[in-house]
Order: sequence, then structure tokens, then C-alpha cells
Amino acid sequence: MSKFNRESDDFLGQAIIEVRTLSGEMDVWYNLEKRTDKSAVSGAIRLHISVEIKGEEKVAPYHVQYTCLHENLFHYLCEEAGGSVKLPVVKGDDAWKVYFDDTAQEIVDEFAMRYGIESIYQAMTHFSCLSSKYMCAGVPAVMSTLLANINAYYAHTTSNTAVSASDRFAASNFGKEKFVKLLDQVHNSVRIDLSMYRNNFPASNPEKLQDLKSTVDLLTSITFFRMKVQELSSPPRASQVVKDCVKACMKSTYQFLYENCDELYQREFQTDATEKEQQQQAQQKESGQGQDGQDGGPSIKSLDFWPKLISLIISVIEEDKNSYTLVLNQFPQELHVGQVSAELMWTLFSVDMKYALEEHEQHKLCKSIDYMNLLFKVKWLYNKYVADVPPYKGTIPEYPGWFEPFVLQWLGENDDVSLEYLHSAYDRDKKDGFQQTAEHSLFSASVVDVFTQLNQCFDVIKKLECPDPNILNCYMRRFAKTINKVLLAYADLVRRDFPRLTSREKTACILMNNIQQLRVQLEKVFESMGGNDLDPEAANILKELQSKLSGVLDELASMFANSLELKIQGSVQELGALLAKVKGGGNVALSKPSDRQNVSHEADMVLRPLMDLLDGSLSLYAQMCEKTVLKRLLKELWRIVIHSLEKSVVLPPLTDPGSELSKEAEKNLTPRQCAVLDMALDTIKQYFHAGGSGLKKTFLDKSPELQSLRYALSLYTQTTDTLIKTFVNTQTSQDQPSSEDPVGEISIQVDLFTHPGTGEHKVTVKVVAANDLKWQTTGMFRPFVEVNLVGPHLSDKRRKHTTKSKSNNWSPKYNETFHFILGNEEDPDAYELHFCVKDYCFAREDRLLGVAVMQLRDIVEQGSCACWCALGKRVQLDETGWTILRILSQRSNDEVAKEFVKLKSECRGQEDVVV
Repeated sequence: MSKFNRESDDFLGQAIIEVRTLSGEMDVWYNLEKRTDKSAVSGAIRLHISVEIKGEEKVAPYHVQYTCLHENLFHYLCEEAGGSVKLPVVKGDDAWKVYFDDTAQEIVDEFAMRYGIESIYQAMTHFSCLSSKYMCAGVPAVMSTLLANINAYYAHTTSNTAVSASDRFAASNFGKEKFVKLLDQVHNSVRIDLSMYRNNFPASNPEKLQDLKSTVDLLTSITFFRMKVQELSSPPRASQVVKDCVKACMKSTYQFLYENCDELYQREFQTDATEKEQQQQAQQKESGQGQDGQDGGPSIKSLDFWPKLISLIISVIEEDKNSYTLVLNQFPQELHVGQVSAELMWTLFSVDMKYALEEHEQHKLCKSIDYMNLLFKVKWLYNKYVADVPPYKGTIPEYPGWFEPFVLQWLGENDDVSLEYLHSAYDRDKKDGFQQTAEHSLFSASVVDVFTQLNQCFDVIKKLECPDPNILNCYMRRFAKTINKVLLAYADLVRRDFPRLTSREKTACILMNNIQQLRVQLEKVFESMGGNDLDPEAANILKELQSKLSGVLDELASMFANSLELKIQGSVQELGALLAKVKGGGNVALSKPSDRQNVSHEADMVLRPLMDLLDGSLSLYAQMCEKTVLKRLLKELWRIVIHSLEKSVVLPPLTDPGSELSKEAEKNLTPRQCAVLDMALDTIKQYFHAGGSGLKKTFLDKSPELQSLRYALSLYTQTTDTLIKTFVNTQTSQDQPSSEDPVGEISIQVDLFTHPGTGEHKVTVKVVAANDLKWQTTGMFRPFVEVNLVGPHLSDKRRKHTTKSKSNNWSPKYNETFHFILGNEEDPDAYELHFCVKDYCFAREDRLLGVAVMQLRDIVEQGSCACWCALGKRVQLDETGWTILRILSQRSNDEVAKEFVKLKSECRGQEDVVV
């Protein structure tokens, strides 16, 4: 009660009760009313009234009578309508107060008016009636509207009343507990039916879809009633209740799909299935394919179940997305049925699919291609329906990991398929003679076929669109191994057949082009696989493969060029014969136009045999070889040509490097011949450069073959002293044979003295003894030691000393000292001591037993040395040493040169056979 103005303090409100509204035992709430317009009244009063009317002693209270009247009319009209609810068609603000058609409505209104039944009591009574039929068409909408108005009635406050909605509801004659219990029952029933919304509100029935929307509105009205009228602190939120119901329905839907997959699939997607298909299914059952999956369920022997299940899942998601999302749209921020459907279906499917694939991985009874097809189906399901759903958006899905072992299995099987395809393509190409694929193509069909197969495999990997970078890298590494295996197998086939085909120049060029085309296509595959962003391990495999193919191409180019070596050597020998005919001594002044022109003419004449050969071959190679192949081939031909010129023309050949120089070494090149050959080299170099389309000038100039040849030519113009000095400086391993196969040793002492005034150097050598000399002879053995000083500027000085011989002593003592004067032109570094132990023979040449070399540079710092030197059968020379010997061997009028060549080329001969 509240205090009010302009009224006496004892007035709290009034209730005027008409006697005609009283009947029997009544327990009724009456709202307090104003006495005047100035009154401020609120609240209600509960009265227990007992009325005895003669003849009506046992009549129920009017509210109870009204309830019976209303309920009986409702159920009677429902029976008349065949069990459905006949809803009145009315409009306007008070349309919610119209419960029946005209006659029935007039009856309840008349009763209510006559016996004081409140309109809110009528509404609550009708709500109670409708709750028993709320699944009938149109009823949820009416109930939702009715409850919303009941909410408004109790929750609405005015300026002159301060009674709470809860208190007003408590004063309801319908009964607070009764209505709350009714709402709880309706709420539970709605939750149960929403949890099976797909059955109760099929998407194919528009009226039912509208009822579904109204049912959610009803749930919202109940929640609002609990909050505003019952004033509960935290009733279940309608959005969460609907979401839970939707999820429950989806879980049961998935379970139903899983358990009845085959039957549902036949009904949904194969309504026109032929008898033949049904027979095939029956045969599969008989053959035991369904033993692991009863009634068409999942099996380890077949994957047929899963595509069917995916198709059914998609149909459910589509239905939720296109039908139910548009209806259940009351909570757009909290519930999107299509997304929840996709999320939940995928979550449930993931558990079953992962478990099934783990089991399949243990047995692998299905073909790898079947797993690949299933993977594409799962990928499509995820990308189309799940990838953009909030829980999964921006995350890496798990499904690639389920299929990883099966993709790797497929890639492994693809190795054998690709190799088989490779061999058949190569054999077919070989049978056809390795013909060009087109007029402007320089390679044959087998290369195209090989990469067609590999690219098909890679296209499958690309179409997987694997979202997991780690798994994708795993696939790339495995595929890189396939590429490596296939291309190396192709290269091996070419290397196997190439030696037999070098005589067929056009075919040989095409085969080399094929290897180059492998490298070109490999680079394209590398880029398409990710290029620099490719997994490092996979990238290294492909880079190493590229390097191996480059090596194969070099090998083929070398093999092909070597097949031409005999022809080239023949042409070079003709060139040498023509060069030998060039007459004229003395130096040539190329600065003079006349001399230069004559030399150029002679160079052209000398080159004719070689140029005739190269012209015919290189023009063909230029047409038939790809640019990279041509350059590699030119490099090999250049190497052979220049090497042949050096060994056949510039340097005289040796019959045996270990024996004395052959008689052919006596021929020498004159300065004019050197000038002609030098100009010829420039011409050959320009020919191989080919105006920029051939080899680069820097490569030609820096090639070791040309440098060696020019160095050999330059040696012809050097003095004997210079050549000997070069020999001493470069031949630092002459004693190697003595360490490998010693034939004895000698003890020597060497002292080095430099005169402080003149700068002349004096070398004192003491030969102490020899030991363990390995020598067999039938006659008397008389060993002695010969000490030779080798170096420049010794032509006018003594270069050799010998000890006395000792008879039949294999460990003789000598103790003899010798002196050598070096002069001051060179440092001691330019000299060496060459020791020869020989067997003295009267009336014939002494026989060499062993040699040792000591270079003075090794004792310059100490100034002296005393040591045992092992004896070898000969000295060890490198290419430079033999080149110098060849040059000096041609200087027949130079005593120093002749002596030097004999000293360094001499080796131990055969020993006597002792019987």
C-alpha cells in the first residue's frame, strides 16, 4: 500500500463486487480500484467468499466454470475440425482476445462479462488449451502472440501504480504455480521437438517451416516471461536453448545417416537404380565385402560407404543452409544454422573418417587410387562447406594428415608406373629412329612422353591443394625422388645406347638434345613446384639431379667428340706435314704487312685439312644441336683439336716416357713455323667463337689446353738456361720413385758458401758412402758415384764429378770431396745436385744403378746438409718437365741441352741374370 494525497489517510482502495458474479465457495483476488480520479491506488485483495444460493449449493466457482466451458468448447471444436485447431481469422490490436469463431467466442465472452471473469484469465486459459495442441499448424504463432500479450499485461507498469510484475502475477486468479508449471511443460516440449526439427518441421513443408519460426518465437516469449514477470535472475537464454536443440538434432541426424547410409543413399540419389546394380550389391554381400560393415556400413575392404555418407552429409548441410537458416534467423549474431550444421557434421564425420583410415592403414586392402578419390571428395566437402565456418576459418585442417600415408603409397606406386611408361616410350622412340617431334623441335618424342606422365602426376598433387605446408613438403620431397629416379633412368638408357649411335651424327645430336630438354623441363617443373620457396630437401634433390644431368650431357658430348678424335688427329697430322713444308729461318716481324700477309697465307694453307673437317661437321651440329648442347660439344672438340696440335705438331712424341727420347724428337719448329702456327691458332679460335654464337673468347683464352699449347710454343723461343731453370723450379718430386721402390742409398755432405765480395756461390759435395746397393751382375761389380750440378749459366763451368770405383762392394766407402762454382748470376735456388750410382764397365757404356736429386733451395737456410739419399730407378717428371725435355732434345748442337736431356731421361736398365 502506498500513501496518497487529497484522500483521507485511512483510504487504501476499494473493490466493488457484483453479487451476480458470486457462486459457491470462492477464493478470488480482486484488484483495488480508485474512488475518485484523484486517488492513487495499487494492489489487490484476496477474499474467501462463501455464497449459498438456494438450489445451487453444489455449483463450482465461476472461474472454475469458465475454465470448464472454455476447455470443452476448445476440444469440441478440435474434434469437429478432425483433430486440428480451427483458428479464427481476425485482425486488430485486440485480435489476441478472440479465441474462437463467432458463436463460441460470443459464449465465452458473455460468460466472462456476466460472471466477472477477467480477460487475462481468459487468455491464460486459452494458452493452456493451445499448449495441448501446439504442434498443430498455426498454433505456435498464436501461442507466441498470446504469451507476448500476457507478458505485456503483467510487465506493463503505469505512472499511478508501483506494483511489481511478479506481485501482479502472484495475484492472478489462474494460479501462479499452475501457469509456471504450464510454461515449464511447454518449454520442455518445445525443446524436445526442436531437437528433432528436421522430422517435426520438414523443409519440404512451408507451413511447418513457419511453425518452426513461431515455435522459436514462443520459446523467446517464455524466456521473456521468466525474466520480466517471474523476475528470474538468469533463465536459460532462448538463443542458447535453440542452438543446443539444433546441435542435438544434427547429432541424431548424423547418427541416422551413418547407420542407414546405404538405404538413404539409394532412396535419395538412386531412386531409379536398375536391377543390375541391385544384383551387384547382392553379389558383394555374398562375396564377403560387407562382413566388416553390416548392412552397407563401413568396411576395410571397400571405401564405397564414405562417398555415400559425404553425399548425404552435403544434402543435410544444404538443407540447413538454404531452408532452416532462413527460418531460424531470430539470433543472427549467435546462431547460423548452416554454419553450425557444417561445423557439427564435419566434427562428427572427422572422428569416424580418421578412425576408419587408421584401420585401413593397417590393412591397405583397397587400391591407392580409391583413397585418392576419397581424399578429393573429403577435400571438396571441407573447402565448400567447412573452410569458412568460424571454428575452422583460418586454421589448418586435419584431413590431409589422415590421407598422408595413402598419398605417399600412391606416389610410390607412381614410380613404377612412370618407369614402365618411360621404358615403353623410349623403346617406341628408339624403334622410330629418334625422330624430331616437329620441324623446329630438336628433340624426340620420348622426352615429351616422359614429362607428360610426370606432369599428370604433379597435376594430381596440385589439385589436392594441400593446406598443411608440412604435409605438402612431404609430398614434394617424395615427388622429387620420383622425378630423380625417372630422369636418371632415361639418362642411363641414353648412355647405354649412345656409344653405338655416335656414328649416326644426326641421331647422336638428337639424343644429346633429349638430355638437354630433360634439364629444361626439369627447371619448369622446379618452378611450378615452388621454385625458391620449395622445401629445401626437395629443392636439393632437384638441384642435384640438374647437376647430374649436366654431367651426363658433358659425358655424351665428350663421348661423341672422342668418336671424332681419330678424324681430327688425321687432319692435324696433315696440318703438321704442311707446316713442316713451311721454309724460312730467323725471326718473323709480324708488324710488317708483307710478312704478316705471307704468314697469314701460309697459316690458311696449313689449316686447310682441319678446316675442311670442321666445316662439314660443325655446320651440321649447328643445325641439329640445341645451343647449350652445341657449346658443350664445341668445348670437347676444341679440347681435342688443341690437344692434338700440341702433342702431334708442337711437341715431338715419346715412345716411352721412361726411356730415352725417340729419334722423331730431333725435328724442331723454326721461328717462322711457330709464327704460322700461332696465327693458325688465332684462326681456329675465331672459328670456334663463331662471331659470338659459339664459345666465348674468355673461355677459349683461359682454356688449359690453349694455355698449355701457347706455353709449349713459347718454350721454343726460350734459351737453354731459362728452360733448365724452369725445370729446376717446377720439378720438385723427382725423388718419388726412390720412396716407392728404392734400390739403395748414398751418404752425402753438402756445404754452401757465398763469397761476400763477389757474390759467387761455391758448393762443396762430399760423397761419404753407399749402402745396400741392389744390383745383380755376372761380371765384376765396380760401383762409383757421379755428381752432376744442374742449373743455368754452367756452360763454361764444370758440371760433373765422379768418384773412384770400388770392386765387388755393395756398400762401398768413398769419402771423396768435390767443388762446384755457381757464379753470381742466379741464387742457389735455381740449382740442384743430381747423383747417379753406376756400374763401371770397361770398353762399353757404364750402366745406371740408381739416381737421387737434391735441390739446393732445401739447404739454403742451413747452409749445409749431411744425409742419406735413397736411390730410385729413374726421376719422376710432370708434363712440364717432359715438355722441356722434348724442346731441349731438339737442340742437337747445344752440348748443355744434350747432356741435360740424357741425364734426366736416363733410367736403370735390365740387370744380368745370375744362373
